[in-house]
Amino acid sequence: MLKRISPAVFIGHLPDLKGISVTENEVTLGAGVTYSEFEPVIEEHFPQALDYWRRIAGWQVRNAGTIGGNIANGSPIGETPPLLIALGAEVVLQNTAGMRTVALEDFFIEYGKQDRQPGEFVAAIRIPRTGADRIAAYKVSKRQHSDITATAAAFRVVTDGQVISDARIAFGGMAGTPKRAERAEAALRGKPFSRESFEAAAEAVGEDFQPLSDWRATADYRRLVAANLIRRFWLEQTGEAHRLSRAQ
Repeated sequence: MLKRISPAVFIGHLPDLKGISVTENEVTLGAGVTYSEFEPVIEEHFPQALDYWRRIAGWQVRNAGTIGGNIANGSPIGETPPLLIALGAEVVLQNTAGMRTVALEDFFIEYGKQDRQPGEFVAAIRIPRTGADRIAAYKVSKRQHSDITATAAAFRVVTDGQVISDARIAFGGMAGTPKRAERAEAALRGKPFSRESFEAAAEAVGEDFQPLSDWRATADYRRLVAANLIRRFWLEQTGEAHRLSRAQ
């Protein structure tokens, strides 16, 4: 028997949840903004993630599904949290007592549990502007489009061209929540922007997660994919991927 959800309230038309604002320092969007409505912002301000964004579900879902809903659902394989966590996003929570802001990575506590107090709902998301940082996001699924994620990864790496000063790497599908790869990040910070540094990060990411096996992918496959996505980031950022493809 299906679960009864009555009464259901449609809030997709509320203007306070549909706003998008861009300032010099951050992008703010209401929780009711759909994937399609936010796509032009991704294209203008985070173009490195545009292909990833367009692989979320199919066009029908992107026209109706909301970013706030994807976050509040708390799924470990939701597509928006890895990218937003890597970008350093915060979530604005609201109830009758007021509003508070939580780093998105801290919003997810464990599978099925988020940092929401009684009566709170996701009202908005704030994303800092990233300047010239190196950004990338990848989705691995059985089909190219309209498919559920097996593993997703997102990167924001700050470098002066020679040395990595900061790295944020977030994964979906690798744990009970979307989560940062802290050991892989540590393997990069302060290190040269080199193949050796990213190979060390690829080795370290295996210590960050203990993924489960399910019908989408085995745990061993997910660990291998996570390491290879870190290698892919290096290859694409340095142009090695293009040179290798031309050589084949």
